[in-house]
Amino acid sequence: MFDVKKPEMMNKTFRLPLSLVKNLQEVAQAKGVSLNFLVVQCCEYALHNIDTKEDKK
Repeated sequence: MFDVKKPEMMNKTFRLPLSLVKNLQEVAQAKGVSLNFLVVQCCEYALHNIDTKEDKK
């Protein structure tokens, strides 16, 4: 049987610089995706590619 699953989501409020929001909106529109979808993609990419090694200086 086909089971449609919806990912669990949570609403949060973040304050972002206006210039960043405008840039994200432009990219989302150009790519044909929602702003929310783009922000999720950006956050996931950043978290997967962040350098977690601490600089011990």
